[in-house]
Amino acid sequence: MLHIARFDRLFDEALAEDLGIGDVTTDGLVSPFLRGRARVTSREPLTVAGVPVFLRVLQRLDAAIAVLDNAPESSRLLAGETLVRLEGSMAALLTGERVALNFLQHLCGVATLTRKYVEALPDARTKILDTRKTTPGLRALERYAVRCGGGFNHRARLDGGMLIKDNHVAACGGVREAVALARESQGPSLRIEIEVSTLEQLEDALACDAEVVMLDNMGIELARDAMKMVADVRSRQPDGETRRPFIEVSGNVDPADVLRFARLGVDFISVGALTHSAPAIDLSMTVEPC
Repeated sequence: MLHIARFDRLFDEALAEDLGIGDVTTDGLVSPFLRGRARVTSREPLTVAGVPVFLRVLQRLDAAIAVLDNAPESSRLLAGETLVRLEGSMAALLTGERVALNFLQHLCGVATLTRKYVEALPDARTKILDTRKTTPGLRALERYAVRCGGGFNHRARLDGGMLIKDNHVAACGGVREAVALARESQGPSLRIEIEVSTLEQLEDALACDAEVVMLDNMGIELARDAMKMVADVRSRQPDGETRRPFIEVSGNVDPADVLRFARLGVDFISVGALTHSAPAIDLSMTVEPC
């Protein structure tokens, strides 16, 4: 759920950045008493995310702006279809148009790119995850857009879980040393994820019983060898148990690659591009007096 009011400060700062001392064009041409209707359409196919954000930005200028109708969040639209229709102060609609559209275009872009990755998978066993490679200040909104696109969220912040990255491993002297220190500092009940980039590091991670192992920037062939090692560990479990770590793949994974990785049996594919490289959707807003 998106608790939209928590972002009011962000919206106000974005509007202030655009307004300066005021919208001299609208203030000089449009009566403050004139009411208008606005329609937002897309020039390309998209997955909808951020209509409540779009509305809230405009309502920071005129609380009486209301939605006449809108496409549901997570729905898919074709080029030329309408995302939302609004009614309210014409001056507020014109003044807030650019900032409101900036948010909406970006969030729809994140959701649309996420949907592209999700739809490349044959089933829901392998999950597409976002990362912390987000726009500063927009992380919660971008994570929401990922969910609208059918993806899942990785940890939101550094306090959301222990993820031992390559630089942590280097600082500690190795994978085994890093996991041992993690167990010592946080206790045996903590779920530990560790990033590995070689088969030797993977062997150490498996020997340490790490709960999640991230295969970082491994190509498909190296990842295949890694999954054979994981399967071998599982086959050697006593009493027929099938324990094994969850396996996450990360690093330069394109939509064309996700099915190949999923067929190896990985559990998660994390994609920084969902938030740091999603193209903004081309949207258009038209207004008319009413």
